[in-house]
Amino acid sequence: MGLFERLKEGLAKTRQRFADRVGSALFRRKIDDEVYEELEDALLAADIGVATTQFLLERIQKEARKQKLTTADQLMPVLRQLIVDILHAHSCEPSYAQSGPTVVLVVGVNGVGKTTTIGKMANYYRAQGKKVLLAAGDTFRAAAIEQLVIWGQRTGVEVIRQNLGSDAAAVIYDALSAARSRKADILLCDTAGRLQNKAHLMAELEKIYRVIAREIPDAPHEVLLVLDATTGQNAIVQAKLFKEIAKVSGIVLTKLDGTAKGGVIIAINQELQLPVKWIGIGEHKDDLQPFSPDDFARALFPDDALQTESRDPDDK
Repeated sequence: MGLFERLKEGLAKTRQRFADRVGSALFRRKIDDEVYEELEDALLAADIGVATTQFLLERIQKEARKQKLTTADQLMPVLRQLIVDILHAHSCEPSYAQSGPTVVLVVGVNGVGKTTTIGKMANYYRAQGKKVLLAAGDTFRAAAIEQLVIWGQRTGVEVIRQNLGSDAAAVIYDALSAARSRKADILLCDTAGRLQNKAHLMAELEKIYRVIAREIPDAPHEVLLVLDATTGQNAIVQAKLFKEIAKVSGIVLTKLDGTAKGGVIIAINQELQLPVKWIGIGEHKDDLQPFSPDDFARALFPDDALQTESRDPDDK
């Protein structure tokens, strides 16, 4: 199965909810207030969120007036293009170092699939022929260290670690030294995910940043926040929190295959001005892939809806 087919399969639950509700709202011959009300309900049901839903509705109505659209089915390609524009507003491309190892910090609360995401990213880069190292920077939980070691064994990647309770910044320092001496291409760093004491986590991250910047001046090249798609709008709350305490550059959205709430991707981009850079669409080690706005839109909208794009808005 190709990458796009796996994405389409992974988004099946979101597409079913989205397509059924939106398709029902737009299955009319004439655009009226009821169409927009049903479309609003459909967008909210897909966890696109209140603010982003209102933004989309305003733009759709404006475009409908501008193009002099009269039938509701003509709104589908307008909606699709607006969603693509939101997702393209910020670069989804992963950032890489111009020379030396690319350092990626991975942050997020426990239980969202953070350590698993790191393992899958290691597998992705290994498949590209990159030399990868992992840093077990979550020294607060023994399970996090053990899980990362297991992923290292699965993917054939070395894991830099210390004992439980060690200074996380010291682990990252050792990993940076190892990455340079072993001429690694990618260094993926796990971090603690506890938020019960936000000040402590902020202090720990600031120390890690200082160590990394001292050793590699332009690093970290990415700070990726891992969010669980099944939590829907709660993911937005987590993202706002981490945006305050970490220098987040992008989002990894996991467990998309297990939810109908995939529309939260659109809300994250629009409300938080943060690009989704990776998505998890399954449990296998190769089910993490870089996020493509165009492929997401193709997978989200039903084929019969996409065919309306070729219609002339004035062709009644």
